[in-house]
Amino acid sequence: MKGRALVPSHSAIKYAGRTVAAVVILGASLFVLEKYQAGKYARMISSNTFDIDAYVTRGLGRGFENRPISDFDKAKVVTLHSLSVLGHSKREAPIPLAFSESPFVPNLHISKAADGGGAGVRLSKPLIIGTIRMGFGHHRIAYAVSSWGIQSGAETLFHDLLAVESPEADLIKRTDELYSKGSRLASEIGGLIETTWGGFTSKSGDANALRTAYQLAEVIKPLLKGLDVNQPIIATHSLVGLTAVAAGFKNVINLVIDNHPQWFLVVPGALNLVQGPKTLGKLLRMGVPETDVRLAGHWVPSDLVNNAESDSRTRLDRVSSGAPLRILLPVGGAGAQRRWVSELIEALGPLIKQGSVQILINAGDHVHMRGAFEKVLAKMGMHRNSGYEVVTSIEGVRSFCDERRNATEPSRGVTLFAFDSYFPAVAATDLLSRVSDVLACKPSELAFYPLPKLMLRRVGDHEADSALRANELGDGTEEIRDVSEAVAWVRLMLARPAYLRVMNKRVIANAGVGVYDGCKNAVAAALEMQGGSYQRKRGGAPARISSSDGECAVSFDEEKKYETLEEMEGAGEHSGVGGG
Repeated sequence: MKGRALVPSHSAIKYAGRTVAAVVILGASLFVLEKYQAGKYARMISSNTFDIDAYVTRGLGRGFENRPISDFDKAKVVTLHSLSVLGHSKREAPIPLAFSESPFVPNLHISKAADGGGAGVRLSKPLIIGTIRMGFGHHRIAYAVSSWGIQSGAETLFHDLLAVESPEADLIKRTDELYSKGSRLASEIGGLIETTWGGFTSKSGDANALRTAYQLAEVIKPLLKGLDVNQPIIATHSLVGLTAVAAGFKNVINLVIDNHPQWFLVVPGALNLVQGPKTLGKLLRMGVPETDVRLAGHWVPSDLVNNAESDSRTRLDRVSSGAPLRILLPVGGAGAQRRWVSELIEALGPLIKQGSVQILINAGDHVHMRGAFEKVLAKMGMHRNSGYEVVTSIEGVRSFCDERRNATEPSRGVTLFAFDSYFPAVAATDLLSRVSDVLACKPSELAFYPLPKLMLRRVGDHEADSALRANELGDGTEEIRDVSEAVAWVRLMLARPAYLRVMNKRVIANAGVGVYDGCKNAVAAALEMQGGSYQRKRGGAPARISSSDGECAVSFDEEKKYETLEEMEGAGEHSGVGGG
């Protein structure tokens, strides 16, 4: 009735009281749980080899320190660590290892857990390349570094933590399986799932992620303790670098992936080498000491770098002669992007059938990807042998590349590469890159390769900055989110070949100033460490630095020792070079 005050009923008051009580009890319970978990933190880190908290909170110093760890942070790290190890008992004893020759790469040694079946190959002072098979990227970079190690004449050991069968390796495998599943779901479903996954991959690599990763490293360090800790180790995954520090290695080099700086990618106590100036500046701003970070260049295998100029000139000749545009389309190790890539293949169908475009599809070792691609090709009226060729061995890949270098075109407009094992799935893309006009890929580790690139839709927001890096260097397009836009870029390259010419000329210019020399420089630093000539006080590695278009190429110099970058500049070792 108008003017009459509304009085809540007894039941409503009772319900509201219970709700408030429940909220208070829940809040109190969470507070108690937070304090309880935080109380475990000091005990958990008490036996750590390295003080991560001191490293992270130091910041720039002089009043610009990062915020100290809170009880909430401690509780979060303890909880995440408990979930990652699931009751696994920490062991200190090293896992005995056995070494053998790689069945795929001449002069490369590989490791596994010793089974007592024989002594195997004996190594004296190996250059250790540490990696984890998580997708193709980390392994691809490890093989790239190995190629430079082999070229230098060093005894080179490829040490994959997952190849050392053990409970510790199983902990890593479980994490990899979750990551791969998340990548596939984000790529296939899109929408909210893709947005959520993108945020997770780009914003979850904070200091707590580093703390959690390091605690896992303390648990899995038996995977590395069977190696000589006095030898240098180059890590192509930050977890390997952290594990090396935890295991007591004296000389650790961490190759920071991507172009999206995060604490999770840093290895405190190591020399962190980065691919571009953005990552260098951001890591320094985060508080990584100048002694612990250096700009090295992109992670690229020696064969691609050594032939970057000649391969680019071959591509320029193909543009001038009006040859079909040969596009390499590889898939990642997680097996994501099946639907998107299938739609792109179908959309390129008219250009393929008219002979303007050739596509080389690397389905890797993913049966489901091969099946999806064969299905879409059949839908386009293309069938095996009559419409497309299939290559299933690494010998077949090498033969295919040799034929292309002899200036012959493929017999079909589509060649599908599909393998039963892991190594050829990874190596095929590196080999085929040299005989392709354009690499069409998501902005993964391949975004840093020395050839023109179509930067396709990312899987995880952290990859966006890698596309930006390629685009600003001039050897890659901007990130392409839609299939129709990708086709438009292909049509542009066909109708306006000047764009392809510019991209190839940028590759030549970039190669000339060492943009792609990252793995070469990493091996040079490791060999200096091994020989005892490497200096890492205050200014880090002695180096001569030249710049072009904002990029630095580092070549190590044993004769001149500078303690800071300012001293290098004062000595005239930091000079501008025309970009060309």
